[in-house]
Amino acid sequence: MSAMAKVFLDYTQKELDDAYDQLVYAPNRDQVLARFAHTSELVRRRIGEPERFAYGSTPVEGLDVYKAKPGAPVNVFVHGGAWRQGLAKNYAFPAEVFRRAGAHFVAIDFASVTETGGDLVPMAEQVRRAIAWVYLNASRFGGDPQRLYVSASSSGAHLAGVAATTDWTKYGVPAAPVKGYALCSGMYDLRGPRLSKRSSYVAFTDAMEEALSPQRHIERVNAPIVILYGSLETPEFQRQSRNFADALTRAGKSCEVIRAEGYNHFEIAETLGNPFGPMGRAVLAQMKLEA
Repeated sequence: MSAMAKVFLDYTQKELDDAYDQLVYAPNRDQVLARFAHTSELVRRRIGEPERFAYGSTPVEGLDVYKAKPGAPVNVFVHGGAWRQGLAKNYAFPAEVFRRAGAHFVAIDFASVTETGGDLVPMAEQVRRAIAWVYLNASRFGGDPQRLYVSASSSGAHLAGVAATTDWTKYGVPAAPVKGYALCSGMYDLRGPRLSKRSSYVAFTDAMEEALSPQRHIERVNAPIVILYGSLETPEFQRQSRNFADALTRAGKSCEVIRAEGYNHFEIAETLGNPFGPMGRAVLAQMKLEA
């Protein structure tokens, strides 16, 4: 095949691979991720260590709860990391903002795709079970299960998008346990990633692509969704966000789109820790909280 041959939409193979490689479009990736971890440590020094709960039987199936006052709403955060990396402890940086605004902040851990043999399905299941656990056990840390929200970024936004198209009754909770989702810089149809170099570590199958492409299951969405992306994202991450938002809107679902000018993939996720940044402001507004 010619190097200039189109393999997906108007992309050559290299262009598609680059469009799913954040470092090509965000050269400051490592600095921002290091800042996530450092800021998270500073937040823990100021507000204290989280309470750790297990939502499943394996060691990775745990979540960190940064508590607010009893009866407060809850925001569950699903981290990104190309499905390959990321730890809840390094995504504590928004916890102080949420606590000050009057909400519990929950960061969840789940397996990486390298630990699941290339299968995204167990990861999606863990995220679903973690959210269901929070709903069913909110009283254990003073949370209000009737005001449960989910925020997520990058591959975590993909997994949270899958959660948004879940039949929750199969998990022992009401049909609409989550009152709103804020999905930042995610992937909502797996055809593009499957044809990219991400297939070198994700064992994509037709069944996985179909089941875990939220855009193909719009009819199941039963909560408002805010979709955010940065103007400096890769072209695929911008397209994925726009297309998912368009599909939701055409289906009559509640959807808001925020294109944040001047932010790349990692910088926009960092604004979840800023009540006046694009993501922080959007999530607090969705939860009806003041900064």
